[in-house]
Amino acid sequence: MSGLRPPTDCPVCGDELVTSRLGCPGCGTELSGHFARCAFCALDAKELELLTVFLSSRGNLREVEKHLGVSYPTARARFTDLLVKLGLAGEPDAASDGSASDAPASGTREQVLAQVAAGTLAPDQAAALLARL
Repeated sequence: MSGLRPPTDCPVCGDELVTSRLGCPGCGTELSGHFARCAFCALDAKELELLTVFLSSRGNLREVEKHLGVSYPTARARFTDLLVKLGLAGEPDAASDGSASDAPASGTREQVLAQVAAGTLAPDQAAALLARL
């Protein structure tokens, strides 16, 4: 199996490409249809590296900061960008400076956890929000 990643956008018109055919290299079986794309498949190599480091460090952004060789705010911003790309960041608040002292936003459990992971919500505030959900 090659390490090449398939393109995500049409080179002619720019629309999103869909997976419509799968094939087995062993026996030649082919399946055709419209298959859902993996959310992580749209990530580029740097984004995948960031996600891998974040997961392997058990969510420790200080470890991500060290691995990337950047400041903590930069590591947090890159992780927030990753969450946005994956659709896990919720609605961005343009008036917020991103500090954990901002008024906590409500939302789904996933949104609250994403805010904690991004460093925009303090864990104690998250616990209070999760208790109310």
